[in-house]
Amino acid sequence: MERFSKNLPIERMHAAREGGKTVGGAGAFPFELTVPGGVVPTAGVTVVGTFPTHRRRGVLRSLMRAQLDDVHERGEPLALLWASEDTIYGRFGYGMASRTGSVSIPKEHSAYAQPNERRAALRIVDAGEALTLFPRVWNRVRLKTPGMIARTRNWWEYRVLFEPPAGGGEGGPKRFVVLESEGRPEGYAIYRHKPKWDEGESDAELEVVEAIALDGRPTAEIWRYLLDIDWSARTTAGLLPSDHPLWWLLATPRRMRLKIGDGLWVRLVDVGAALSARTYATDGAIVFDVLDEFCPWNEGRWRLADGRAKRTTAAAQLRCDVTMLGSVYLGGFTFSQLVRGGRVEELRRGAAVRADAIFATDRAPWCPEIF
Repeated sequence: MERFSKNLPIERMHAAREGGKTVGGAGAFPFELTVPGGVVPTAGVTVVGTFPTHRRRGVLRSLMRAQLDDVHERGEPLALLWASEDTIYGRFGYGMASRTGSVSIPKEHSAYAQPNERRAALRIVDAGEALTLFPRVWNRVRLKTPGMIARTRNWWEYRVLFEPPAGGGEGGPKRFVVLESEGRPEGYAIYRHKPKWDEGESDAELEVVEAIALDGRPTAEIWRYLLDIDWSARTTAGLLPSDHPLWWLLATPRRMRLKIGDGLWVRLVDVGAALSARTYATDGAIVFDVLDEFCPWNEGRWRLADGRAKRTTAAAQLRCDVTMLGSVYLGGFTFSQLVRGGRVEELRRGAAVRADAIFATDRAPWCPEIF
């Protein structure tokens, strides 16, 4: 609890009580989230739960009501979360906004499509040195990657790098490695080596907890290091972006056994402020008719033009629930996909394609950790 409270301010916790006893709760980390073209203050929803004795009694709805009202009053235009169940949070305006993948790469299928000559230096470091070096890489990568969050020193020390006194159990301790070029960090990895032997042969797993590097050569080199570690039959990793460079690095990418699932879910708490907070790929205007039963202050028609969203009386071109604006906001999905899926109504022919061009991004959104 002491470690958790280093990052979650007590005033961002809500509790549902009955007879003086807590029966449910919900919290929100104060985040700075990278969105296309900038950063936005955001509520990172976490530790949401209701006692099993109080299910189906409106406790969760009351918590979501209090929390979103609070987020709105604080002037945070966005909220985001990882959904424990994918049927829960759409009721409260959250839309699936990114995909995430897990891989399991057998050692015998870890070769690269092209030769990789190491140019940078690799060093094993302890948590103290990692606390100094790793944020320098993270901050360079996250500022151009929608979905990544700013990490405070406490976040690094008490979450990312923290290891309980007993270590990682059967998974082994966290290992920290930094990739440096001319003394400057360009990448890092956090991993565990899980030893296992089967009839005299290693059946160990190298679990990549987090691998972050600059584009191009640094990414190729940090992953080459991980894939080449001895006494590992396979290298596994989760929470990877759907467009991860491993698709192009590996000679046989189908062998990485990629599994795709939903990642971040995004809620536009203030439609006008949220749409005005990011940048757009092209000029142009689009008018949305937004439905938002849970936060009615967002209901109505909004015109997005020149990077600003304002109320309008103009005829709408696209009609959608606020959840679908959350789905397209970071660039993880397109309006055309949602029209085909029956989740967005195109009121004027060609509007979805025009909106896709405006909202286009050059990389998939990615959040490398569950909070």
